[in-house]
Amino acid sequence: MKKIMNQAENYTDDMLRGIYAVHGDMVKCASGDLRCYCSARKTQGKVAIVTGGGNGHLPLFLGYVGDGLLDGCGVGDVFQSPSGKQIYQITKEVEAGAGVLYLYGNYTGDVMVFDDAAERCELDDIETRSITGADDVNSSADVNVRRGVAGIFFMYKAAGAKARAMGTLDEVLRAAQKAKDNTRTVGFSLTACIIPEKGIPNFTLGEDEMAMGMGIHGEPGIWNGPLKTAEELARESCDTILKDMPLEKGSQVALLVNGLGSTPLDEQYILADSVIRYLGTKGVKVYRSWVGEYATSMEMAGASITLCKVDEELKGWFDEPVHTPFYTQV
Repeated sequence: MKKIMNQAENYTDDMLRGIYAVHGDMVKCASGDLRCYCSARKTQGKVAIVTGGGNGHLPLFLGYVGDGLLDGCGVGDVFQSPSGKQIYQITKEVEAGAGVLYLYGNYTGDVMVFDDAAERCELDDIETRSITGADDVNSSADVNVRRGVAGIFFMYKAAGAKARAMGTLDEVLRAAQKAKDNTRTVGFSLTACIIPEKGIPNFTLGEDEMAMGMGIHGEPGIWNGPLKTAEELARESCDTILKDMPLEKGSQVALLVNGLGSTPLDEQYILADSVIRYLGTKGVKVYRSWVGEYATSMEMAGASITLCKVDEELKGWFDEPVHTPFYTQV
């Protein structure tokens, strides 16, 4: 294990101290807890949006706290959930009189944590709603148990834009739901990653082997086999998505090509070109593209492809400017 760190057990807290030191004008911690990560700005009367999950996926989840997106994020240890108490403390800090939307990935531990926080908020008469990202097509045929991966970015964008426009809590929830209903992701891994506290790879792949459908915590995929070309990966990934979410000729999509931590931008753009050209053969036009690291898995090599079918309403939300310490769109 070669990592720039101090003690492995302090990995997450040391990372957070660095973020607060560099971006203290934009973010702060609530209740003196580094893991209770909040925007330094509050707009009275606006719906607040809170997310959370394990560290190791930067810029997911805390990287999207800021103007036009989210208001708070609970941060757990690497690949571990925060606590319900921490989500509750964040909620009390960011709530601005219009209720709070909990928007997070569909993982058992996180569901339990946010349910606990919602119960605590109910006792304080703080109104909450909850929705999970569940876009990973290869993780299950059942949409209710699919994992939430990079596609949650589009849910953040839609909900954040509606909240910024001073929509009601139910309207912000509807925006997130609309993005969720139209978003699908397929991912693949080329290498494992190393959790600092463990010091060893979280799974193994052969030198010339890759894994299709591998989860961002190392969950098993649907096949392991020889490395494929960018065009082959684009074709298989898009076919999987289009089988699950059929698109008519003339449809438009937002595209997110996401690197998992160690994939050079060169390779991500090669993949993006392959995806855009293949979608063109299906009569599907890419309205707007995002390429880069949006939901990583430590230093894992690999990528994911996310498509979100868009209409004029979703386009408007996705085009809204945002500004966070990790992501700015003008």
